[in-house]
Amino acid sequence: MIIVPNNRLVHTFSIVACDPNTGEMGVAVASKFLAVGSIVPWAQAGVGAIATQSWANTSYGPNGLRMLAEGKTAQETLEALIKDDPGYRLRQLGIVDKHGNSAAYTGIDCHDWAGQVTGEGFTCQGNLLTGPEVVDAMGIAFQYAKGDLASRMLTALVAGDEAGGDKRGRQGAALYVVKDQGSYDGHIDRYVDLRVDDNPHPVRELQRLLGLHRLYLGETDPNRLLPITGDTLAELASHLVRFDYLPQGQYFSYDEQVKKALNDYCAVENFDTRWREDEQIDEEILVFMRNK
Repeated sequence: MIIVPNNRLVHTFSIVACDPNTGEMGVAVASKFLAVGSIVPWAQAGVGAIATQSWANTSYGPNGLRMLAEGKTAQETLEALIKDDPGYRLRQLGIVDKHGNSAAYTGIDCHDWAGQVTGEGFTCQGNLLTGPEVVDAMGIAFQYAKGDLASRMLTALVAGDEAGGDKRGRQGAALYVVKDQGSYDGHIDRYVDLRVDDNPHPVRELQRLLGLHRLYLGETDPNRLLPITGDTLAELASHLVRFDYLPQGQYFSYDEQVKKALNDYCAVENFDTRWREDEQIDEEILVFMRNK
């Protein structure tokens, strides 16, 4: 039997999944382990996603993505990865390929409870868990969750955490989603890349971070655009005065002074994607102002 130092064992629960409608794929993970997001999740747009954990062999990430890119299925990739690995009895692995095929493996020497649940387009796996109810809850939650892939995977992670999660406790969590041209500037596939490295409630914190990601990098909902007139103008001006972007006074129109003040505010608060040149404002900006 292979002896492994306890501090190298990445006891974890995770979900690997894809959305065939959007092409998004990714991994959500939580663990009593520092910076678990730097080890477990791997994904490439148009290729697949992988979670490697439990005495994690990090080479499974890049090597597995290469195999998937070459045309191997999730199951074929899994078998190839563990075939020549002398530590295979301690490994845990989940893979989803670009076609939605899923595969998972739990080595017989993974610490109890350890196992997985797989379905169309997803696989949930974990080790040193409180019991099988953790991955069962994750699988059910993912299948019934609404929203985009990031939201659905995080819903699954919350369900696993609430069902017991890692029996040692909580420390780190991560959410990683890729899609073609999904990055801030559209040049790479990194769509969502959020990590909680050390926190007593990492999954809860990950939820907060995803909310901020939506706010700062999300697209404006046309149904939430407000004309900057009347009460909206009055409220906007009052906030800009309060934040010292406008001098005290009365503002009866969305003139160049008010527009410049709002533009300056949006630049400081990183609302690049929500700024508009016309005479409308994204309601999300006003909500943010109210809560400051």
